[in-house]
Amino acid sequence: MTILRNLSRYIAAIVFIFSAIVKGVDPLGTAYRLEDYFIAYGTEWASSLSLLMSIGLSSLEFIIGFALLFNLRMRYTSWALLLIMSFFTILTLFDAIYEPVSDCGCFGDAIKLTNWETFYKNIALMVFTIIVFVQRDKFSPILGIPRQNLLLGLALSLFFWFSIHNYRHLPMLDFRAWKVGNKLADDEEVDMEVYLKYRNMETGEEKEYLSPNYPWNDSVWMSQWEFVDQRVVTLGEEMDHGLYAEDEFGTDQTDYILGYEDYIALGVVYDFNNAKHKALQSLFSLTHDFDDNNIPLIILTSSLPEEVSEFRKQYGFEHEVLFADAVSLKTIIRANPGLVLLRAGTVEGKWHWRDLPQGEKLDFWLQNLRD
Repeated sequence: MTILRNLSRYIAAIVFIFSAIVKGVDPLGTAYRLEDYFIAYGTEWASSLSLLMSIGLSSLEFIIGFALLFNLRMRYTSWALLLIMSFFTILTLFDAIYEPVSDCGCFGDAIKLTNWETFYKNIALMVFTIIVFVQRDKFSPILGIPRQNLLLGLALSLFFWFSIHNYRHLPMLDFRAWKVGNKLADDEEVDMEVYLKYRNMETGEEKEYLSPNYPWNDSVWMSQWEFVDQRVVTLGEEMDHGLYAEDEFGTDQTDYILGYEDYIALGVVYDFNNAKHKALQSLFSLTHDFDDNNIPLIILTSSLPEEVSEFRKQYGFEHEVLFADAVSLKTIIRANPGLVLLRAGTVEGKWHWRDLPQGEKLDFWLQNLRD
């Protein structure tokens, strides 16, 4: 029984620590998952708390896993383990049956599970949880209570710093398609068809159009219909980069971005209105440096063209602006704004706006690009 008791403790600890780290390394990604839940359950008012809850949830998972691993305060830890596992097992059963969201994000972007796979995983983990809970009085800690509390406090503080650092900069570990070093462009051209869905704002009628065969240049029609969704049909195999960017006329420019044979910089501003003034200044201060080094800079945004025009005047940038879905842009880089550098469809670098190279650092970086 001693072996089973400790084995259960270690398995639960490893799962909880792993789950916490892959969430804590990307707190914004977890916050986006929580927002999906809030929308699905009609509690959009809680979206403003999603980031705080993201960091809180991953910190709770980590401290439970840490306490289990090192046999700390096991009476309290076993209760916390049982309660959180009971809650998530019930929640994932509901998700599996009704699918309010397609991905719970329990392991972030590191491991993708279906809702049923997540539920079965929780059922298996619940077995070890019950063993730990039933045997909670049999665990004998090596340290006294004051030292256990001190160790737990230090661990929680370090993990909290870890999460905040990943939020204020870029994730230390990137599990998404746009991580540095990934090749996004296919060697062979792949045909795609993009279908756009629009809804009549008066009648609620929805229509789907094969882009660019819709009346985008009819101002009367555009004032009566609103964009709802889009879907891409790939005629062949394609890299799953998730980007579809079009110009103000609705022309797809994705192949131009990913097929550009030299360096090309992407300034990702998924929402101009929610971007800090200091952040936009940091990004647009680089424009002349890129021009001097013959590196095209393209702004990617999900903001409306009218909003972009206002910010053009305010910041005086003349670079091309392409429009893309906000979810895609948030996936590309966890920053608003952020900078992505591509070379022949390969991600060469990514920077949060707080870490953009400036001054001598920028000159050194640009001079060594082609070395």
